[in-house]
Amino acid sequence: CQNARDLAIWLEQHENVTWVSYPGLMNHPSYKLACQYLKPGFFGPMLTFGVKGGLQAGERFINSVQLASHLANVGDSKTLVIQPAATTHQQLNDDEQLSSGVTKEMIRVSVGIEHIEDIKADFHQALQLSQAIV
Repeated sequence: CQNARDLAIWLEQHENVTWVSYPGLMNHPSYKLACQYLKPGFFGPMLTFGVKGGLQAGERFINSVQLASHLANVGDSKTLVIQPAATTHQQLNDDEQLSSGVTKEMIRVSVGIEHIEDIKADFHQALQLSQAIV
Protein backbone atom coordinates (compact mmCIF):
# COMPACT_ATOMS: atom_id res chain seq x y z
CA CYS A 1 0.00 0.00 0.00
CA GLN A 2 2.88 2.37 0.76
CA ASN A 3 4.42 1.63 -2.65
CA ALA A 4 1.10 2.38 -4.37
CA ARG A 5 0.73 5.68 -2.52
CA ASP A 6 4.32 6.69 -3.26
CA LEU A 7 3.95 5.72 -6.92
CA ALA A 8 0.67 7.64 -7.25
CA ILE A 9 2.26 10.80 -5.80
CA TRP A 10 5.28 10.40 -8.08
CA LEU A 11 3.12 9.79 -11.18
CA GLU A 12 1.14 12.98 -10.47
CA GLN A 13 4.35 14.94 -11.05
CA HIS A 14 5.54 13.07 -14.16
CA GLU A 15 5.53 15.08 -17.38
CA ASN A 16 4.20 12.16 -19.43
CA VAL A 17 1.22 11.42 -17.16
CA THR A 18 -2.05 13.30 -17.68
CA TRP A 19 -3.94 12.11 -14.58
CA VAL A 20 -3.74 9.66 -11.65
CA SER A 21 -6.59 7.95 -9.82
CA TYR A 22 -5.80 6.54 -6.38
CA PRO A 23 -8.08 6.80 -3.31
CA GLY A 24 -5.08 7.75 -1.16
CA LEU A 25 -4.63 11.03 -3.03
CA MET A 26 -6.36 14.01 -1.49
CA ASN A 27 -7.83 15.07 -4.86
CA HIS A 28 -9.53 11.69 -5.39
CA PRO A 29 -13.35 11.97 -5.21
CA SER A 30 -13.50 9.14 -2.64
CA TYR A 31 -10.56 10.26 -0.50
CA LYS A 32 -12.69 11.23 2.53
CA LEU A 33 -14.62 7.97 2.38
CA ALA A 34 -11.39 6.00 1.98
CA CYS A 35 -10.00 7.70 5.09
CA GLN A 36 -13.21 6.88 6.95
CA TYR A 37 -13.45 3.21 6.00
CA LEU A 38 -9.85 2.08 5.47
CA LYS A 39 -6.98 1.81 7.92
CA PRO A 40 -4.85 4.97 7.89
CA GLY A 41 -2.36 4.75 5.05
CA PHE A 42 -3.83 1.52 3.65
CA PHE A 43 -5.58 2.64 0.48
CA GLY A 44 -4.81 -0.55 -1.44
CA PRO A 45 -2.29 -1.54 -4.10
CA MET A 46 -4.35 -0.54 -7.16
CA LEU A 47 -4.17 2.67 -9.15
CA THR A 48 -4.82 3.89 -12.64
CA PHE A 49 -3.20 6.68 -14.61
CA GLY A 50 -3.31 8.24 -18.04
CA VAL A 51 -0.32 8.19 -20.36
CA LYS A 52 0.14 11.38 -22.36
CA GLY A 53 -0.48 10.50 -26.01
CA GLY A 54 -3.41 8.10 -25.77
CA LEU A 55 -3.76 4.51 -26.93
CA GLN A 56 -0.50 4.21 -28.88
CA ALA A 57 1.55 5.82 -26.13
CA GLY A 58 -0.06 3.47 -23.62
CA GLU A 59 0.85 0.49 -25.78
CA ARG A 60 4.45 1.70 -25.99
CA PHE A 61 4.49 2.10 -22.18
CA ILE A 62 3.20 -1.45 -21.68
CA ASN A 63 5.77 -2.83 -24.14
CA SER A 64 8.60 -0.89 -22.46
CA VAL A 65 8.27 -1.86 -18.80
CA GLN A 66 11.01 -4.22 -17.69
CA LEU A 67 10.44 -4.78 -13.97
CA ALA A 68 6.64 -4.73 -14.10
CA SER A 69 4.79 -7.57 -15.83
CA HIS A 70 2.03 -7.16 -18.41
CA LEU A 71 -0.73 -9.25 -16.81
CA ALA A 72 -4.43 -8.85 -16.08
CA ASN A 73 -4.07 -10.24 -12.53
CA VAL A 74 -4.39 -8.01 -9.49
CA GLY A 75 -3.08 -8.32 -5.95
CA ASP A 76 0.16 -10.10 -6.80
CA SER A 77 3.40 -9.47 -4.90
CA LYS A 78 5.00 -8.20 -8.12
CA THR A 79 4.01 -5.06 -9.99
CA LEU A 80 1.55 -5.71 -12.82
CA VAL A 81 0.38 -3.36 -15.57
CA ILE A 82 -2.31 -3.55 -18.23
CA GLN A 83 -3.98 -1.21 -20.70
CA PRO A 84 -7.71 -2.01 -20.48
CA ALA A 85 -8.67 -0.27 -23.75
CA ALA A 86 -6.30 -2.54 -25.69
CA THR A 87 -6.92 -5.76 -23.73
CA THR A 88 -9.69 -6.49 -21.23
CA HIS A 89 -12.13 -3.99 -22.78
CA GLN A 90 -11.04 -4.10 -26.43
CA GLN A 91 -14.27 -5.79 -27.52
CA LEU A 92 -16.29 -2.72 -26.46
CA ASN A 93 -16.82 0.28 -28.71
CA ASP A 94 -15.60 3.72 -27.62
CA ASP A 95 -18.87 4.71 -25.93
CA GLU A 96 -19.09 1.41 -24.06
CA GLN A 97 -15.50 1.76 -22.89
CA LEU A 98 -16.13 5.28 -21.61
CA SER A 99 -19.32 4.25 -19.85
CA SER A 100 -17.35 1.54 -18.05
CA GLY A 101 -14.71 4.07 -16.98
CA VAL A 102 -12.06 3.00 -19.47
CA THR A 103 -10.20 5.63 -21.46
CA LYS A 104 -7.71 5.04 -24.26
CA GLU A 105 -4.73 6.35 -22.27
CA MET A 106 -5.56 4.43 -19.07
CA ILE A 107 -3.01 2.12 -17.50
CA ARG A 108 -4.09 -0.04 -14.55
CA VAL A 109 -1.39 -0.91 -12.04
CA SER A 110 -1.35 -3.48 -9.28
CA VAL A 111 1.68 -2.25 -7.33
CA GLY A 112 3.95 -4.90 -5.89
CA ILE A 113 6.53 -5.15 -3.14
CA GLU A 114 9.62 -4.34 -5.19
CA HIS A 115 11.69 -1.41 -3.94
CA ILE A 116 9.75 1.76 -4.82
CA GLU A 117 12.77 3.37 -6.45
CA ASP A 118 13.06 0.38 -8.81
CA ILE A 119 9.36 0.68 -9.71
CA LYS A 120 9.73 4.41 -10.35
CA ALA A 121 12.84 3.87 -12.48
CA ASP A 122 11.04 1.26 -14.57
CA PHE A 123 7.98 3.46 -15.04
CA HIS A 124 10.13 6.49 -15.84
CA GLN A 125 12.05 4.76 -18.62
CA ALA A 126 8.81 3.25 -20.00
CA LEU A 127 7.04 6.63 -19.87
CA GLN A 128 9.95 8.23 -21.71
CA LEU A 129 9.79 5.54 -24.40
CA SER A 130 6.01 5.91 -24.60
CA GLN A 131 6.50 9.37 -26.07
CA ALA A 132 8.78 8.23 -28.91
CA ILE A 133 7.55 9.25 -32.34
CA VAL A 134 7.13 6.17 -34.52
